[in-house]
Amino acid sequence: MEFFITLIQVLDSTVRLATPLLLACLAGLYSERAGIFDIGLEGKMLMAAFFSAAVAAVTGSVWLGLLAGIASSLVLSGLHGLASITFRGNQLISGVAINFLASGLTVLIAQSWFKQGGRTPSLFGGGRFEPITFPFANSLSNVPIIGPIYAELLSGHSILVYVAFLMVPLTWWVLYRTRFGLRLRAVGENPAAVDTAGVSVVGLRFAAVAICGVLCGIAGAYLATALQAGFVKEMTAGRGFIALAALIFAKWRPWHAMGACLLFGLLQAVALRFQNIDLGGVVIPVQVMDALPYILTVVILAGFVGKAIPPRAGGEPYVKER
Repeated sequence: MEFFITLIQVLDSTVRLATPLLLACLAGLYSERAGIFDIGLEGKMLMAAFFSAAVAAVTGSVWLGLLAGIASSLVLSGLHGLASITFRGNQLISGVAINFLASGLTVLIAQSWFKQGGRTPSLFGGGRFEPITFPFANSLSNVPIIGPIYAELLSGHSILVYVAFLMVPLTWWVLYRTRFGLRLRAVGENPAAVDTAGVSVVGLRFAAVAICGVLCGIAGAYLATALQAGFVKEMTAGRGFIALAALIFAKWRPWHAMGACLLFGLLQAVALRFQNIDLGGVVIPVQVMDALPYILTVVILAGFVGKAIPPRAGGEPYVKER
């Protein structure tokens, strides 16, 4: 029974840790399906994390913080769209620039605003997303097997966790069952054909980049106002890049993306829970466990993905034929 409780706790941590990865992964999915590669997921999450925590700390309202996080992420998305769609710049360089910009600006503004060494004040009360308890969760918690699964694994998460997992079937439906999704996928494969049909390639790509900005904004806000209680320097800790790895691992498909993000979340949960493991007198240092999710990300991508073929027009600026 003790093993089962430990397993539930690890899976609970997995869901919490996979949530920002899943939101960022779906953000990249929309953008890259439309032919715009986005390495700037990390930067957008970081900027959103700072502004959501800062506004929530100042106003005491987590919802205003969430809106501020989404708005800041959308600004960076607009910059990326302007550089790579309007001015036909290199999409990878634009994404890297956004990461550097966010990394520097967040610490600079935080220090200027709060004077706490590049962090925001700790959030409490209405400045944080509170966990949602399902009906009868407390009374069912003592029921064997079903109780802990319902009360601890399914119940007790913040609203953004449920939003993230609901976005998976919604994304699948939008991409594969709507006219907008069909056009979006077509723009990533053959923009000239979409243009010939009288549909705006630029408009669709900006729409995809905007959706990407909104989802990155929610991911960043979740990090600072739900998973943790405030912003600290570089708190995204490479999650944007793990989300990109998960996207490639999932071969740009929503349900597979969820599976990949849960796998990486599980690796992080295991690393956090089992530290300084003693293997017959040899103690594995905590630093090795912390690095494990990143090492296994590389191993999985290198050895288990096979050939992942991105959208054919990905990374290529579209020049309208005269």
